[in-house]
Amino acid sequence: MKFDMLENILQEDGIVFLSYGGFLTQSLIAALTDALEQEVQKKDLSVKISTNIFTIFIELAQNMMNYAKSKTDAKRYEAKGLIVVGTETANNQKYYYIISRNLIDAEDKERVENGLKTIEGLDKEELRKLYREQRKAGKDKHNKGAGIGLIEIARRCDKVEHNFEDQGDGHFYFTLKTMLHKEQGE
Repeated sequence: MKFDMLENILQEDGIVFLSYGGFLTQSLIAALTDALEQEVQKKDLSVKISTNIFTIFIELAQNMMNYAKSKTDAKRYEAKGLIVVGTETANNQKYYYIISRNLIDAEDKERVENGLKTIEGLDKEELRKLYREQRKAGKDKHNKGAGIGLIEIARRCDKVEHNFEDQGDGHFYFTLKTMLHKEQGE
């Protein structure tokens, strides 16, 4: 791929913050968060928007680390994925978006899908109540439960979209896109 083509794609899609694809570690997530923080400061975003972007970014990156599977080595799973933070216009509204994509197995797909079904269609107040209930109950506190993290993401954005692409080998590409209105709190 030619780099000028990639640059044109990134400019056309409105990617203004950060794009990363590859192996993820906790220290790399911290470095990416620092880079994101610098970009947010350049854009002079409101505290509310920037906090929501950071929280969603960290949740998605941690989900990628927890669920990502390498097709090449069934015994050793590597956290590989893609995460993008940018802007776009949809339905005459300007949005910030955070997208993550990674490979998960069928068991994890079911767990994540159930978590997403739980939060679909809930308004902000219902999400807040569900979040508090889950925190009090201690559910999904330290495991891959597809619970409280997804609720936190849904609470902080205006829209969540997801997709599972079957790879035919017991694995799925899981894509999660969150969108926040640019005007929110600005």
